[in-house]
Amino acid sequence: MSIKYAKDQPAGFTNRIERVAIVGAGGQVGKHIAEELLKTGKHTVTAITRINSASELPKGVKVAQVDYDDEDTIVDALKGQQFLFISLAVTAPKDAQAKLIDAAGKAGVPWVMPNSYGADYANKALQADIMTQAGTEAGVAAAEKAGLSWIYMSCSFWYEYSLSMGNAWYGFDIPERKVTFYDDGKTRINTSTWRQCGRAAAQLLSLKELPEDENDQSVTISHWRNKALYISSFLISQRDMLDSLNRVLGTTDADWQIEYEPSDVRYKRGLELFKGGNMLGFGMAMYSRAFYPNGDGNYEAKYGLANKALGLPEEDLDEATKLAVEMAEAGFAAKRFQEIAKRH
Repeated sequence: MSIKYAKDQPAGFTNRIERVAIVGAGGQVGKHIAEELLKTGKHTVTAITRINSASELPKGVKVAQVDYDDEDTIVDALKGQQFLFISLAVTAPKDAQAKLIDAAGKAGVPWVMPNSYGADYANKALQADIMTQAGTEAGVAAAEKAGLSWIYMSCSFWYEYSLSMGNAWYGFDIPERKVTFYDDGKTRINTSTWRQCGRAAAQLLSLKELPEDENDQSVTISHWRNKALYISSFLISQRDMLDSLNRVLGTTDADWQIEYEPSDVRYKRGLELFKGGNMLGFGMAMYSRAFYPNGDGNYEAKYGLANKALGLPEEDLDEATKLAVEMAEAGFAAKRFQEIAKRH
């Protein structure tokens, strides 16, 4: 695609994103995207929700209720919007994203961030192994078919979520003080907090949409048009996580039951469990594969990060770990796993 400049746009073009729609504004990452966008004071945020949805939404968002079986309601809700974020729950119908993107195209929405927020977009082998490739490619294909420009957020696994969910995820059972290290526990991968994902979205949309002219060298949203946006909170190993947990909990390694399992063995074991209908196997396979010592989980080393360009802060690891501990001790994993089990 040739470079476009603001100076060449039709009369009335403002070169900034002001009107933003979010599907999933009450969800895990969607909530943070909405809140951070509102904090900037530069955006009007509209939550696209199902009729009679009981989802609690951030204060300050507008609400547009739609019927997923009536495309006209979705098109009407999206008219005038400049950017659509899609953050669907695992319980959402499989065709929900395609319906949303198709409606966005008909409504004239120019930009979309498909339901991404995951692993390295460019690493197709990894995406295939962790069983996310089909969904990722479907979102991008739908956007391109509808004529929308897309941006995929590669943020890897959510840190507080993954640390709190139990042994099949980052390997930790915090309440029971147990951990399984993949290999030696020292392979580092990128990981992001929900809040950092929200900040990245808000900072991205606070940039100019296009360069003013050929002499404008400032970073704009169009820099990531039809590309991956790589962000991260931490480049971290399980060993680093345990060190942080020890600081937060006041424990030492002696207080933990530490076991080891080769990441490739654990991956294959997870696949077999999943094939047998055990959803824990899905998490086990996905996470152990990302920790292969071949560097697949460290996209920062391959492409760099957009953190600096977006002005993202350096985060406090122990603060993020503390939140994960609170979630784990409050039973977050059990509730979340019930939702995942319903979907599958």
